[in-house]
Amino acid sequence: MITALIFSAHLVFTLVIFTKKWQDESLSSAFTNLALVIILFAVGWSISTSVVKIFIDSRGFGIQFDSDAISLTLLSIAEFFFYRFYYKEDKPATEAGTGK
Repeated sequence: MITALIFSAHLVFTLVIFTKKWQDESLSSAFTNLALVIILFAVGWSISTSVVKIFIDSRGFGIQFDSDAISLTLLSIAEFFFYRFYYKEDKPATEAGTGK
């Protein structure tokens, strides 16, 4: 169940990023960002699975939170901070002395 929730969140995230980049920039930029998200998800999942299997048994902490769910959770946390930095909106500079 946790795994399905994480996959669904990634699907929604890719759709949001694709649509936002398509509207703001171009279709090629949207596909480039879509490829970035897919590649980082695939590579990140394999790396986090390797790290988790070193420290935690494949059974994990129960039937719903096995080692795959743990690795996907760690990946999602890492992706959250990376994408928050990567897709951060640049705030326009304020005029000096106006306080706006």
